[in-house]
Amino acid sequence: MAESHGEAKAPETGAHTEADGGHHAGAFPPFDSSTFASQLVSLAIFFVALYVIVSKLALPKVGGAIEARQNKIEGDLAEAQTLKDQSEAALKAYEGELASARSRAQAIGNESRDKANAQADAERKALEEQLATKLAEAEKTIASTRTAAMSNVRGIAADAAGTIVQQLTGVVPDAASVNAAVDASLKG
Repeated sequence: MAESHGEAKAPETGAHTEADGGHHAGAFPPFDSSTFASQLVSLAIFFVALYVIVSKLALPKVGGAIEARQNKIEGDLAEAQTLKDQSEAALKAYEGELASARSRAQAIGNESRDKANAQADAERKALEEQLATKLAEAEKTIASTRTAAMSNVRGIAADAAGTIVQQLTGVVPDAASVNAAVDASLKG
């Protein structure tokens, strides 16, 4: 590249530079009406390619993950319901056993109370019989002691009356008249 007439030429770099500040004289390429058809074809090709990729690769994976998660949730809910039913059945069985145990305990308490009452009644009756026997024996003893004392009282009263009459009158009274007077005073 030679220089002519003293003018210096700028080396060509392949860059488009012009006097108007480096701008093309035409419109912006996406808005250029001469490129609309090729841009629409490119858009359609990319859209179809993107649709195929998404529908064949991404959507089945996402759908599978959603379905797997839904199945997991349904399985967990079914298991939770089963466990809830089992716990309710266990609670009902526990309450039944508890009620049965309470009724058995009450029956045992009633039976023990009845046995204790029967035993106490039997002991009371035996004690009453023993006391009645002792009372009858005591009454017999008292009656025999009274009879003995009364027979002694008659003899003592006759001796005392005879002694009193002798001391008061100085005469020894007759035993038959003293006995008759003592008998009369004991009867009346």
